[in-house]
Amino acid sequence: MSTEVNPLTIVTPRARRRKLVGTIMELVATSAAVLAVIVLLIVVVSVARKGLPALNADFFTKNPVPFGQTGGGIKNAIVGTLIMTGMATLIAVPVGVLIAIFNTEFAAPAVAEFVRLVLNVLAGVPTIVIGIFIFGLLVVGNGQSAIAASIGLSIVMVPLIARATEEVLVLVPASLREAGMGLGATRARTVVTVILPTAVGGIVTATIVAVARAAGETAPLLFTSSIFANAVVTDVHQAMASIPLTIFVDSESPSVADQQTAWAAALVLMAGVLIMGIIGRALSLRTRRQIERAR
Repeated sequence: MSTEVNPLTIVTPRARRRKLVGTIMELVATSAAVLAVIVLLIVVVSVARKGLPALNADFFTKNPVPFGQTGGGIKNAIVGTLIMTGMATLIAVPVGVLIAIFNTEFAAPAVAEFVRLVLNVLAGVPTIVIGIFIFGLLVVGNGQSAIAASIGLSIVMVPLIARATEEVLVLVPASLREAGMGLGATRARTVVTVILPTAVGGIVTATIVAVARAAGETAPLLFTSSIFANAVVTDVHQAMASIPLTIFVDSESPSVADQQTAWAAALVLMAGVLIMGIIGRALSLRTRRQIERAR
């Protein structure tokens, strides 16, 4: 009596080769992920080791001291960063959200694809090019100002907010749109009263990620708000100090005290960006779970 061989149990040389290739690629991918984590840890530990000794209450509450003196802080840079980033957020969020709404709710597929391409290209433009553009458009003839810097940062933020918001809006169940319009609401009213409230968590997440990106940008500020006083400035028509520029300037200083201030400022900026990134990721996962339950 002959026994039939199950073809699924036959291990051919091709199957062994494919399994070997799959195992190798898995090891390569795992090694790359581990390498990325190691590099991040090295950067964090190095900056923390050099920046922690300079962190104290004066660092956050006092302005920089003249060259050659010790002490002082980066109060003017912290205030300037908060003001310019806040203004950029007020500009970028409405524009980015409206672009995302247009792409997902009103645009024809070909138009939406073209807009996505434009956003991807804009996101890939070097920020120094954006700085030069704003310099020629707003700074020449008018002087540097926080307004010009905020517009430059908002250009960096818009594609991030628009693309992330669009991804969240796509996840909103079609049944919610149909229910809103089935009750007699217009498409625009359905977007405002049904879709946006459902996706508000994702919009907040996109905003946090964009703010974290803009807060660490130096290139646009070099051309728009780099000639500033060592004092707190709140007039948006004047140039303001910022943490990225403080790091850039102090790191090039021959003074050991200035170099230590640069390391401490880098630690503060890095900690802020990491915290905002973690919060944004947590909110993103929470929003996705809420939308999945709505399905």
